[in-house]
Amino acid sequence: MKSLEPVLISGREVLPIIEGGKGVAVSNGLSAGAFAAAGCVGTVSGVNADSYDQNGEVIRQVYHATTRRERWHELIAYAIDGGIAQLKIAHEKAGGQGRIHVNVLWEAGGTPQVLEGILTGAKGLVHGVTCGAGMPYKVAEIVSGFGVYYHPIISSARAFKALWKRAYHKYAEFLGSVVYEDPWLAGGHNGLSNVEDPEKPQDPYPRIVELRKAMREFGLDNTPIVMAGGVWYLREWQDWIGNPELGPIAFQFGTRPLLTRESPVSKAWQDRLLTLQEGDIFLNKFSPTGFYSSAVRNNLLNELEGRSLRQVPYSRAAEADMSEALPVGVRGRPIYLKAEDKARAEAWIAEGYSEAMKTPDNSVVFVTPEKSREIVTDQQNCMGCLSQCRFSNWAEGEAGTTGKRADPRSFCIQKTLQDIAHGGSIEDNLMFSGHNAFKFGSDPFYKNGFVPSVQQLVNRLVSGD
Repeated sequence: MKSLEPVLISGREVLPIIEGGKGVAVSNGLSAGAFAAAGCVGTVSGVNADSYDQNGEVIRQVYHATTRRERWHELIAYAIDGGIAQLKIAHEKAGGQGRIHVNVLWEAGGTPQVLEGILTGAKGLVHGVTCGAGMPYKVAEIVSGFGVYYHPIISSARAFKALWKRAYHKYAEFLGSVVYEDPWLAGGHNGLSNVEDPEKPQDPYPRIVELRKAMREFGLDNTPIVMAGGVWYLREWQDWIGNPELGPIAFQFGTRPLLTRESPVSKAWQDRLLTLQEGDIFLNKFSPTGFYSSAVRNNLLNELEGRSLRQVPYSRAAEADMSEALPVGVRGRPIYLKAEDKARAEAWIAEGYSEAMKTPDNSVVFVTPEKSREIVTDQQNCMGCLSQCRFSNWAEGEAGTTGKRADPRSFCIQKTLQDIAHGGSIEDNLMFSGHNAFKFGSDPFYKNGFVPSVQQLVNRLVSGD
């Protein structure tokens, strides 16, 4: 294994090891501070981080307002308070070592307001901001105004070129690195484009070479590229280290920090990581963001998959081959289906999936009455956690809506991520995970259920394992 040379990131030389940001209270001050203390980059999530009361207890994010817009303002306030609280913890634990970053998602609710609030309230505690999930043109302007480095997360050279030409070239001095997130292997929301096949992963090396070529055209020869997604053993990547074709390179670890003593996730969550098998991680498109995302297959994802499979196109009036009437809803108003689809629908109804819920795509899905009530309640309780949500039809703009029908094939992502982050069921909630999480079970480092400290994990990574 080649020795790891320090890389200049956010104004200081650090080990080229970066903690990947995981939102909604999972990448917190303790884990981020521990990575920084180990001479690396720690990352606090700025997406609905936990804050604490005067007794040190987590303040659960309960929403009291009656309108979505008012709840959206509550969500922003929670996020700012939580981000500041976690950054203070990270700063204290880091002891002046390493770098502390905060991670935000551009398509999350109120991100510009949250980012400005956190950077104002935690001034001097943040060295860099990582941002992905969308095309965050404005993040450079916001972050550089505080004298902080920005680290965009992209999945192609084409995306970075667009960001650079439109906005980033104006703030070149504060570009700390470019994070290449593998759209097939990374955990959480992935940047698969419409021209990329989710079933056909591509080798990251030529994609990184293309990215570096584009960066060199812009005079960014020495700006580090961070490889994120699919990184487990650094010995598997040693041909990348010191490679002049790639230039300065660092590696981001999002999944492995989950299984550390400083990680805030539950014991049940950590135990499940140790039992994962290859194929248990499911790249799906159920997220209300509309992006692909990578998560552990469980009851929640199985139910969502089944919900979409119990789906047929419909017409509001009899026409051509859609002439078979099916009464739905409490008033029994008919919708019109193809003959074969009506037979399928009647079979689902006989199995207990008796509620037909209309989608934005002129189709209906069939669910149980209990699930229908849950979906409607979750849609009504929307707190605007996304800039646009296909599940609830919320949008941050003045109209407050996407203008489309709410989509029952998706789910309330804020509800499930808050629940699993605070001890809720790992089978019935969204459990984001990188593709390589199945390696926990076969990696001898975790033999007999060993859970390392962050420092022990960093030592292991530096060794190549």
